[in-house]
Amino acid sequence: MIPDKTERVLELEARLLEFMEEHIYPNEARYYRETEELGPFAVQPIVEELKPIAKAAGLWNLFLPDSELGAGLKNVEYAPLCEIMGRSHLAPEVFNCSAPDTGNMETLVRYATPEQQERWLKPLLAGEIRSSFAMTEPDVASSDARNIQSEIRREGDEYVINGHKWYTTGATDPRCKLLIFMGKTDPSAETYRQQSMILLPKDTPGVTVKRSLPVFGFYAVPDRASEITFENVRVPVSSMLLGEGRGFEIAQGRLGPGRIHHCMRSIGLAERTLAKVCKRTSERVAFGKPISDQSVTRERIAEMRIMIEQCRLLTLYAAHKMDTVGNKEAKAEIAMIKVAVPKMVCQVVDWAIQAFGGGGTGNDFGLASAYATARIMRLVDGPDEVHRDQLARLELKKQAATNQTGGVGNWGPAVSSRALPPAE
Repeated sequence: MIPDKTERVLELEARLLEFMEEHIYPNEARYYRETEELGPFAVQPIVEELKPIAKAAGLWNLFLPDSELGAGLKNVEYAPLCEIMGRSHLAPEVFNCSAPDTGNMETLVRYATPEQQERWLKPLLAGEIRSSFAMTEPDVASSDARNIQSEIRREGDEYVINGHKWYTTGATDPRCKLLIFMGKTDPSAETYRQQSMILLPKDTPGVTVKRSLPVFGFYAVPDRASEITFENVRVPVSSMLLGEGRGFEIAQGRLGPGRIHHCMRSIGLAERTLAKVCKRTSERVAFGKPISDQSVTRERIAEMRIMIEQCRLLTLYAAHKMDTVGNKEAKAEIAMIKVAVPKMVCQVVDWAIQAFGGGGTGNDFGLASAYATARIMRLVDGPDEVHRDQLARLELKKQAATNQTGGVGNWGPAVSSRALPPAE
C-alpha cells in the first residue's frame, strides 16, 4: 500500500508550487532564449540567478535521502516533488536536482572516500560545480555495458585512461569540473569484474570535449549531450572509485534512483502538457465549436488522464518498494516504469502536437522540446528493449518458482465426450 503524503511533504509541495508560479514559469521564455542565443557551451544567466533564491527558500537538494546532506526524504516522499520540478526544463537545476548531478552525488555519497567527497561532493551539493557521467561509447552497443572498450590501465601510482565517449551529459557546461568515467581495468577478469569507475577532473590533459550533440536539433535542452575523447589521461590511483572491478556494482547502485527520478520528472512533463491541451482546445474554435467539444479531443484528453494516473501509481509503487525492500528487490517495478512512463509521455505529447496543429511542431508552446525529452527517455539509463527483456526473465523465473498452474492448464476438450451422439 502506498503511504499518504506526510505533513512535511505537503508543506514542501505547497512551497514548491508557489516557487514554480513565481519564479520558474515566468522565466521559461528567457531560459529558452538564453539557451538558443548562448549555445551549449555557456551557462544560462537565469539559472544562476534563481539558484540562491531556491536555496534560501529551503528547496535545495530535495532528492538526497541522506538527512545530513540533503532533505532526508524517502523515494515515495520525493516523488511528488520531483514530478512538480519535471513540469519545466528550467526547474530541476534551479533546485540542484537535475541529472546527471543527482546520480553522481548519490554515487559519491555511497562509494567515495572522505577525501573524494571533500573534493567533489561538497561543491556539487552547494551547486558550485557540475559533473558528467561518461559511459556510452560510439563504437559499441552500449546498451550492453559489457561492450565498453575504454581502458583504465595502472602505471605505478597513476592510472592511464584512453577511450572515446559520447552522449556524456553535461560535459559542454563550463561549470562541469568532474567526469565519472567507466572503463576496463582488467579485460581478462570475470565479465562483471572487468569494469571500473574513476573520478576524472575535466581539465586533465588529454580530455577533449569534441562537440555538443543535439537531440532532435535541440542543443542543451533537453540534454547537454557531448562527445569526448580521452588520450593518455593520467590521474593518481586515489581517483579510483570503490576499487578496481567494482564498476558494475556502482552502476547498479547509481541507476536505480536515477531511473525513478527520470520517470517522476517525465510524469510532471506529461501533466503540464495535458494542462496546455485543455487550455488551448478550450480557446480555439473549429467547425463552429471549441476544439475541446470535438469528440476526438475529449477522447484523447480522457486517455491522457488515464495513462498519466496509471503511470503515476506505478511509479509511486516502485518508489515505495525501493524504500521498503531496497532497489534490488524493486528491480522489476523499476523496469516497468522505465518502459511505461516514457512511452506514455511520448503519446501524450504527440496528441498535444496534433491538438495544437502546426504550432505544436515548433517550440512556441514547448511541445517539440517536450517530445524530444520524452523520446530520449526511452534510451537513457537503458533502452526499452533491455528493461523488457529483464522484466520478462524475472517474470518467467517467478512463475517457474511458484510451481502452480494458477488456473492455466489442460482444460480438456471443449465438449465432453459424454455429450456426443453415439457412433453409427
